[in-house]
Amino acid sequence: MSATTMSNPAVSTSLRPIARIAGVLYLIIIVAGMFAGGYARPSLLVPGDAAATATNIMASEGLLRASIVADLAMIMADVAIGIAFYYLLKPVNQGLSLLSAVFRLAQAATLGINLLMLFLVLQLLSGADYLTILGTEQIHAQALLFLNAHSIGYKLALMFFAFSILIQGYLLYVSSYFPKILGVLVIVASLGYFVDNMATFILPNYDAYAGIFEMIVMVALPVELILALWLLVKGISVKQPKHRSNLSTPHAELLSH
Repeated sequence: MSATTMSNPAVSTSLRPIARIAGVLYLIIIVAGMFAGGYARPSLLVPGDAAATATNIMASEGLLRASIVADLAMIMADVAIGIAFYYLLKPVNQGLSLLSAVFRLAQAATLGINLLMLFLVLQLLSGADYLTILGTEQIHAQALLFLNAHSIGYKLALMFFAFSILIQGYLLYVSSYFPKILGVLVIVASLGYFVDNMATFILPNYDAYAGIFEMIVMVALPVELILALWLLVKGISVKQPKHRSNLSTPHAELLSH
């Protein structure tokens, strides 16, 4: 789109409520994600200890189920915010805005399918009669296997997210109605996700360096919070086109005769 279109007051008016909605959705994503992935599941998981993990889950099954509900809320918000950002950034570049939205929707779909891993954990630890064919140790080991598979699936989903916000960051940077620093920060956050996720898939001894890579990813959290608050509080700021209030002197002289 041209700079004229982007500076149109009508465009500004129509996009402001979408920006506010995107800010609310981002806060939902952050809160739900921090609860599910930052508190609920880590408090149940004992790395490398299948029996202790199974004991924690059976004692606090509601916490695992709450994490699933929180993830569902996050996924629904992710779908909605993907569409919201498409409309927000469409005036900048429609093709790239659509591509960013598609990557974001791919992330949401992957996260949704990945939740099946957690339901399988609940089924294994449900004590159902048909599971008696398996020994207790086998059940616990499989439950931990599915929990670990869920973590990998989450990282896979974040690869789609990284591509999405990389494009989004570029569009924020070149747009006229967002501060360029927001675009730069979002691009930096996307690179953090790329580094961590690629390390997960490439390094066989990732766990030995997990702390370092997690610190890299932690850079993304304040960036997303800043973007959420900016959308919620500031919205968008489309610059009004400069109108020439006075005619230039030569033209004024011509019209005066």
